[in-house]
Amino acid sequence: MQPKVLFITPPFTQLNTAYPATAYLKGFLEIHDISVPHCDLSIELFTAVFSSGFLRDMFAEAQELDNNHYPEVSRMKAQYISCVDVVIAFLQKHDLKTAKNILNVDFLPAGHRLKHVNTKIKWAGGDIGIIDKAKHHATLFIEEIGDFIQANVDEFFAFTKYAEQIATSASSFNQIDEFLSYQPTLIEEKMLDILVAQIKNHNPKLVCFTIPFPGNLFAALRCSQFIKQLFPDIYVAFGGGYCNTELRSLEDPRIFEFVDFISLDDGEGPLLKLVSYLEGKIDINQLERTFVLENNQVVYKNKTPNTIYHHRNLPAPNYSGLPYHKYVSFLDVVNPMHRMWTDARWNKLTISHGCYWKQCSFCDVNLDYIGNYQNTTADDLVNKIEKIIKDTGITGFHFVDEAAPPKMLRALSNTLIERNLNITWWTNIRFEKTFDFELCQLMEKSGCIAVTGGLEVASDRLLSKMKKGVDIAQVTRVTHNFSQNNIMVHAYLMYGFPTETEQETIDSLEIVRQLFEKNCIQSAFWHQFTTTIHSPIGKNPEAFGITITGPVFEGFAQNDLYHKDPQGANHPKYTKGLNLALHNYLNNAGFNTPLQNWFNFPVLPTSHSKNLIESFLLEVTVK
Repeated sequence: MQPKVLFITPPFTQLNTAYPATAYLKGFLEIHDISVPHCDLSIELFTAVFSSGFLRDMFAEAQELDNNHYPEVSRMKAQYISCVDVVIAFLQKHDLKTAKNILNVDFLPAGHRLKHVNTKIKWAGGDIGIIDKAKHHATLFIEEIGDFIQANVDEFFAFTKYAEQIATSASSFNQIDEFLSYQPTLIEEKMLDILVAQIKNHNPKLVCFTIPFPGNLFAALRCSQFIKQLFPDIYVAFGGGYCNTELRSLEDPRIFEFVDFISLDDGEGPLLKLVSYLEGKIDINQLERTFVLENNQVVYKNKTPNTIYHHRNLPAPNYSGLPYHKYVSFLDVVNPMHRMWTDARWNKLTISHGCYWKQCSFCDVNLDYIGNYQNTTADDLVNKIEKIIKDTGITGFHFVDEAAPPKMLRALSNTLIERNLNITWWTNIRFEKTFDFELCQLMEKSGCIAVTGGLEVASDRLLSKMKKGVDIAQVTRVTHNFSQNNIMVHAYLMYGFPTETEQETIDSLEIVRQLFEKNCIQSAFWHQFTTTIHSPIGKNPEAFGITITGPVFEGFAQNDLYHKDPQGANHPKYTKGLNLALHNYLNNAGFNTPLQNWFNFPVLPTSHSKNLIESFLLEVTVK
């Protein structure tokens, strides 16, 4: 009998829908007759914490620790405890009756967030508006409790991460090791109770943790530490995005006190090898893309040639067994694109593996998840969509590609229409010229409601330096095509790219202002540029005019790099003003406000004309 494998998504990842990693691997292993239950420990822990019983313990713990941050929450603790079960049930089901109760003046406590609620928000009319307003108030209520927990009981607590601050840029394992030696917090004790119940229920031989982000690492380590103490015969494996990007140079053996295997890149091949190894069918040297400990040394086992499972041959992700009734919908920001990440339920699926472009100089193009591009057919993709709908009952899809290929989106749209399969979907794209009006129209007809894409720094010089393969005029035309077909557009924005000047930052903001004003984009988010070791910039910083200043690698994680940019502006000082301007544009306000007004220091006037974007749109009309 083959050993049972238990997959776990550690806290905290997503709370509104299931993260797809375990579903992908479950679907794959089960066609190889390997039993694979999976547990979303993220939503299980969240719903256990936000319950009346746990809140009583939490308030008692804060009192015992003599911590009294947010004293108004303590004063109203009875009301928080009495409301929390109703609020969570509402965020899971969104029923109108509970919405009206939540909006009653005396129902929710007037805590430090709710008493400052934005009363100027224009909610939709009728029942939808009532439910949305209640959802917003309920979200603020939950966030108040989260603030109290973080300030008084567990400094690592956050809604979409846990202890992220000690896992980010953790070139040394020292601090993580130190915190693992501390007694578990009240939150961690609850997490470990849920973990033990899962292990006793499934009796696995191997427990696998997917670690997509730095904010999942510490919780996974705390769980694996506990497994080693309580269930020493169980093997533990780590994999996922964090391992794939940050642990490729791993040398420190101390992490292997808690884990037996750390696998890189796609998990299908390494997991099948692990199972065969645990069955005694192969020896340890037959493992693929997997770190192990031998003679107190970290050793990378990678038998070549690797066993490759092509994207087109993989089965559909298997989401069955995940607690869809427990996921919650938050509404903290009313912006419609932000809602798509935090509110609705989505089945997550990839159209293609990797990126068909794989040239952007700031991206991890050297790694498998970007550089190894593999495609499939539209028929195969729609077959998977139909199976997932059958498994989950959900007809919303988020295609989580690095950049969905336009040819596949055309084929997918046509196949969905031909099969009369009604779904709602959105995805990430490049703003390339293939997305003409006709293709956007076809995508909308097939159920596409939104796209996200990297505008980055809205400067033709820097877009060329980035090797984005687009310019501002093209981005304008493409986003206009989507918006004309009622497909919402979210733009990822970047500031602080190597050699970016103050003039280019201000000009970029002006481009963003005009794109919003002309309704080419409806949503956006600023990121400050960070050099990563796997990107072309990280590998050849001198070619981009910067020097790497750290951090010194001390045997553990290696990804984000510090850099000095002698030619560029003082980028961090622009953060507040850029975000303030964007917040206004998101709310269709501030278009006539001078750019200088967003900043508390003198900035250069823009060098762009006020009708630059309009001129690009007029070129389309003339043609």
